[in-house]
Amino acid sequence: MTILRKGATGRAVTHLQGLLGAAGFPVVNDGWFGDTTEAAVLRAQIHLGIIPDGIAGPQTITALTAGRRDPRHMTYAAIERAAAELDAPISHILAIAQVESAGDGFLPDGRPKILYERHVMYRRLAAAGLDADALADRYPALVNPRRGGYMGGAFEHGRLKSARMIDDTAALESCSWGAFQIMGHHWQILGYDSVQHFVLCMQKDEDHHLAALVRFIVADPKLHAAVKSGKWPTVARLYNGPAYAEHAYDTRLATAARRYAVLEASA
Repeated sequence: MTILRKGATGRAVTHLQGLLGAAGFPVVNDGWFGDTTEAAVLRAQIHLGIIPDGIAGPQTITALTAGRRDPRHMTYAAIERAAAELDAPISHILAIAQVESAGDGFLPDGRPKILYERHVMYRRLAAAGLDADALADRYPALVNPRRGGYMGGAFEHGRLKSARMIDDTAALESCSWGAFQIMGHHWQILGYDSVQHFVLCMQKDEDHHLAALVRFIVADPKLHAAVKSGKWPTVARLYNGPAYAEHAYDTRLATAARRYAVLEASA
């Protein structure tokens, strides 16, 4: 589905403007995505409970068409609660959500997005007292001291299914889960009863993904302080690792935070 943002033109924009009007946010149907259309999209997103970014992507178009949002998707109310719990500006939480969630925490088939890490599986098996080297020799695609073997999308669930036959707990701990790709092996410091409990929460909806993010931030005082103050290089380093600059995570977070602050002021 086309993603429409400021500057877009054409029939898709005219269709969007018609949907906005029908939803009670009228704009001129001129096929031009300008300031007034962006403002209408922003107001509609807040009304529908969608993360307000002024961009009409699949979630927004679907919600406008159906008159309601997909209940699996993150709500603006959840973002507000997260900001209050973290004592941080809403624009900072919105920025993290935009940059880290890649737009959706679920696959089209309804399963949460995951990434299975075979090198983490190797370490988790060794930590559990199992012969990780022997298992790596037998299942190198699933247990390996080196990262890799990724297949992406729904295929990652196939890899996980096979890994769970080796050791269920270690396999679940070796995946990153949901909109914010939080590793399963963090379950204990995040306050979940077990990794299975953590995974059950990740299967519910993106509000649960956001709750896990809040726990992850609170668990690291340095990360928490950086999120509150908007020290984006520190946030990116602690969240994404020392190679964060290769993907410009810090500048993307800073840009998103500034834009959300402006959008909030104009909403």
